[in-house]
Amino acid sequence: MRQKNVKVVMCAVTAVLTFSSIDISAKAATNVASVLPSAGVDYTLASNGTSLKNIQDESDTEKTGSVPSAGAGTDQGTGQDGSVPNNTAAGVLNEVMNNMGTEEASQAEPQTLEETKEDLVIEETNEVDISLLDEKILRDVQKKLDRKDEEEGFKSLVIAKVNDYVNVRSIPSEEGEIIGKLYDKSVGTFISEVDGWYEIKSGSVTGYVKGEYCVTGESAVELAKSVGTRIATVTTTTLKVRQEPGLDKSVIGWVPIEDQLIVTEDLGDWVKVNIEEGDGYVSTDYVSLTTEFVQAESKAEEEARLAKEEAERKAAQAAARKAAERSSSSKSSSNQVMYASGGGSEMGRAVADYALQFVGNPYVYGGTSLTNGADCSGFVMSVYKNFGVSLPHSSAADRSVGAAVNGLENAQPGDLVCYSGHVALYIGNGQIVHASTSKTGIIVSSATYRTPLSVRRIF
Repeated sequence: MRQKNVKVVMCAVTAVLTFSSIDISAKAATNVASVLPSAGVDYTLASNGTSLKNIQDESDTEKTGSVPSAGAGTDQGTGQDGSVPNNTAAGVLNEVMNNMGTEEASQAEPQTLEETKEDLVIEETNEVDISLLDEKILRDVQKKLDRKDEEEGFKSLVIAKVNDYVNVRSIPSEEGEIIGKLYDKSVGTFISEVDGWYEIKSGSVTGYVKGEYCVTGESAVELAKSVGTRIATVTTTTLKVRQEPGLDKSVIGWVPIEDQLIVTEDLGDWVKVNIEEGDGYVSTDYVSLTTEFVQAESKAEEEARLAKEEAERKAAQAAARKAAERSSSSKSSSNQVMYASGGGSEMGRAVADYALQFVGNPYVYGGTSLTNGADCSGFVMSVYKNFGVSLPHSSAADRSVGAAVNGLENAQPGDLVCYSGHVALYIGNGQIVHASTSKTGIIVSSATYRTPLSVRRIF
């Protein structure tokens, strides 16, 4: 049995050494299969012909009892913490090391990493058994590939580095028509270079920017990391957010699948994120990481935005005068907010007014009841359901509904205000109503109590 344990350790180390020595090129593949051995390749120790496949067969004949489910000891699914499954290489290594006596360990001669590499020779055979590879090794390889691919993609970005903005022109010349603006720290995709001008595509704009006001290539890689918004999208049914990085740390909240969280710190295996309950950490095994950038604004988009802002400013002034007249003759109820000062459509104001009726009711994770309890997206969904509008039960999906609103300063009553892992209803006057946490229930807050990701308009 001892000999078999040593075989398992050697093969597991072989797998680790193999993957740690992989040279990931600039055009790294995007899936694990591309860096694993091709079909028909197994790991064999040249010294005695023992392969991972053979050890798996031997191990299978001695197995008794059940194996822990794949979710044990992880933050996925219902998030039940447990031990590392023994059918993984990590579990086998732990079991073997625990079974080896201290006397045996003291008698073993120390061996350098280079000596170990020389003893472990990889040969091709006719079979491959990927199931023997430790699941964490596979995940780590995939994460390394994903990060390398993203960094490689950053090289094709063109990032404005100016005090205000750089004009996007129709031709590579200052004589060209201005068709848009690439604001400072905004990003476009490089197409070509002509006489010191970069042809880019950014948002709805395709044109030329002067190269001296932008960075691209290798210089864009580090800048992209600082100007972009790092997003973690949950890929498991329910993900625990922990107070500190580690499966044994206390849980401060739960996040459903497909929710998107702002990453404030990347620790490799864990990322720090912001949720309604505060800052916490999630395992990168159960999120996909992407980076979002601000893009150019076309001339037509700028003109439409400025006209809209002016109209809303005038409407807000008129609404404020009316609100002041009403306040002199009557007082609002304790749960009502003078949202009329925010202007907006009649339907939007009706949505805000309806939502305010439920302030004080409980928060329930996964709930959709306006009286007995709802979570943030369940609250928004149920409010809009009363007006015949079907919204998803997901704060991340809510970022794509309706029409985009350019900034919180342009929000109107009834608009959705989307945060990292959270969504609320704007009620005007710089305030929102939302199902906050299990401690607070449905409350009214300042819309700027956290940084919004986006604002969406339904009515």
